Amino acid sequence: MTNSETRPLLQWSAAMAMSGTIGAVVLESGAAAPAVAFARCFVGGALLVLWCLSRGWLQAWRPSRRDLGLAVLGGLFLVGNWVLLFASYALSSISVSTVVYHTQPLILVGLAAAFLGEKVAKSHLARAGIAFGGVAVISLSAHGEDGKPVQLAGIALALGAALLYAGASFVAKQLKHVRPHLLAAVQTTVGAIVLAPALLLTPLPSTTSGLLWLVLLGTVHTALMYVLIYASIGKLPTTTVALLSYVYPVVAVLVDIAFYGHRPSWLEGLGMLAVLAAALAPQRGRKPAAAPEKPAGPATRPEPACRSCPSPDPA
Repeated sequence: MTNSETRPLLQWSAAMAMSGTIGAVVLESGAAAPAVAFARCFVGGALLVLWCLSRGWLQAWRPSRRDLGLAVLGGLFLVGNWVLLFASYALSSISVSTVVYHTQPLILVGLAAAFLGEKVAKSHLARAGIAFGGVAVISLSAHGEDGKPVQLAGIALALGAALLYAGASFVAKQLKHVRPHLLAAVQTTVGAIVLAPALLLTPLPSTTSGLLWLVLLGTVHTALMYVLIYASIGKLPTTTVALLSYVYPVVAVLVDIAFYGHRPSWLEGLGMLAVLAAALAPQRGRKPAAAPEKPAGPATRPEPACRSCPSPDPA
């Protein structure tokens, strides 16, 4: 493997590993979901704006009204997805929410079929059936750290987050000509403005440690992670990106087991494997240079240079 191949491989792997620790950062901050999402938008968005300014991208951008409107709409979907996902962690578990959230690539296929008239292959329908069957198994078998069954509300929130993230990805597909760093900067700025009033009801943490966790989320898990994603995804083959995307949920599950006492049953583990195998498996018939739509996220989720990607976190 050459240096030109190794660097994007390491960048993408690092970004996926970062994504897998987002749930822990959210829980450790002790803040409510809207406050966490605001902090992520405010800190991460400010750094992304500075990054774009330093590269001269923001000064040269002259968006049309349509582009600006779509960017704002995508931003609303993106931050809504974060609020729902962050809220789901406390009601289910990091691992359950993360795995259920990974149904979003399949939801995106459904949106493309419904609104763009794209054909849905039988293989996609089969994968969707397997994935959502896995969600049903998880819903019936998963337990939280107290040993009690996870709340179905948590799983419903994770599915809602997946739907909104797929919506953000769908909007971003209409903005392939916009540099993804710019799109992420605009969307996080929109998120900070929209979520600011929520601080009246769900304030930021009053402790220094809580605030530091949120700063970490904005700097490392947003600004740095996005830069790594956009620097690497267009340079890797589809199969490589898809396979390494498993790093995200695997790290999330390991963090949940190691630090939050989650002990998945064999049935829950089977459901998780079904979801991930169906949602993240490389798709046949795609060009090797194309990058998949999903990571993560706030940009997740395929264009050769990932011009249509929102963030993968995703979370």
